[in-house]
Amino acid sequence: MNARSRLLLVVVLSLSAPPAALADDWPQWLGPKRDSVWRETGIVEKFPADGPKILWRAKIAGGYAGPAVADGRVYLHDFLTEADTKKLSSPQGRPKIEGKERILCLGAKNGDLVWKHEYDCTYGISYPAGPRCTPTVQGGKVYAIGAMGHLHCLDAANGKPLWSKDLPKEFNSTVPIWGMSGHPLVDGTRLICIAGGGDNVVVALDKDTGKESWKALAAKQPGYAPPTLIQAGGKKQLIIWHGEAINGLDPETGKVYWTTPLAPFASMSIMTPRQEGSYLFAGGMGKSLMLSLDKDRPDVKVVWGGGKPKTSVHPVNMTPFLEDGLMYGVDTQGPLMAIKLETGERLWETFKPTTGERPESSATVFLVKNGDRFFLFNEKGELIIAKLNAQGYEEISRAKILEPTGTAFGRDVVWSHPAFAGRCAFVRNDRELVCVGLAAKQ
Repeated sequence: MNARSRLLLVVVLSLSAPPAALADDWPQWLGPKRDSVWRETGIVEKFPADGPKILWRAKIAGGYAGPAVADGRVYLHDFLTEADTKKLSSPQGRPKIEGKERILCLGAKNGDLVWKHEYDCTYGISYPAGPRCTPTVQGGKVYAIGAMGHLHCLDAANGKPLWSKDLPKEFNSTVPIWGMSGHPLVDGTRLICIAGGGDNVVVALDKDTGKESWKALAAKQPGYAPPTLIQAGGKKQLIIWHGEAINGLDPETGKVYWTTPLAPFASMSIMTPRQEGSYLFAGGMGKSLMLSLDKDRPDVKVVWGGGKPKTSVHPVNMTPFLEDGLMYGVDTQGPLMAIKLETGERLWETFKPTTGERPESSATVFLVKNGDRFFLFNEKGELIIAKLNAQGYEEISRAKILEPTGTAFGRDVVWSHPAFAGRCAFVRNDRELVCVGLAAKQ
């Protein structure tokens, strides 16, 4: 076969071959687009009888912060202390605890430590296991916010500090009782952060230098929800839900477009506000709102509010998933349910993926869509494959991945959102980070 014939054969074979499976990173909270969608293909349809393969385990310290995965590395925030944080955990206590927060970088293929950056940190928060915020990896930099508001920008390759801020100190704000939890957001040249309660709830910084671009909003409590970007009314809008209201801002200037009161119990604005077409939903313990986004300008009006019997969902730790006129979310006492976006009507509910068969305060399962099904990670350390639709919950597979090492309301829990990348799940508790192989062909 001459060279021309060989070249023609290569072209023909490449055109006739099936498309390569899509690979993706998970470089920030809720994935590449912050939408809880895992777009990789070539993923296992169901688990083997003995569960998915654990590819590696790495020893870490405490924290709720989920991992981020980018460019073959895993980034994680934890808290190293000699104190028994589980014993000291309670809904209202704020014990003083000395320790070190650490930003870790590990190899995604083997879990080996590549670098770490650590700093002294004194905690004064409830449930003091460790940091809450998933690191954001973008443009060769890692942005990480600790539980007490220490913000660090590091070189993603070697961990070299580039700049840092003590957010509460610099912006004269307060750390809420359950710690700083607003996952940092990169938008163009800006890094947008929840800075704390007071006159500067949200701030925008130059992502390369840390220089202040703008600051906005005043509230007694900043809440725990992350800054969120949406497109509506012909504008890109920055959604900030603090402890008193949900707001739409111009992300370039901090100008407030609109404000609607939404004050959940104990300022528990936690979930990421979610958009589906013209709908925008946010809800927490005791309060929820479905808003209609104006199609011509940045504005909203209330479609319905929670509080009526058998209406809406009031999540605590998880962020609901919205699609095709429906919302799937976990209510305050633990049932996973389907809600009609138009009316707030509950179509069905089940405790099966969360606690089993009984209500539990703040019971949690995290939802991530992959293809036509969902991967769910619950507070018992179980990974579940299931299909969700208007008719109900259909479980396909379930496997125990990690032991729950935290505590809440008298039960053991793991409240950390996994990352999905490289056809793997990366899941942590307060002792270890594990990599779970989920490729259809191992």
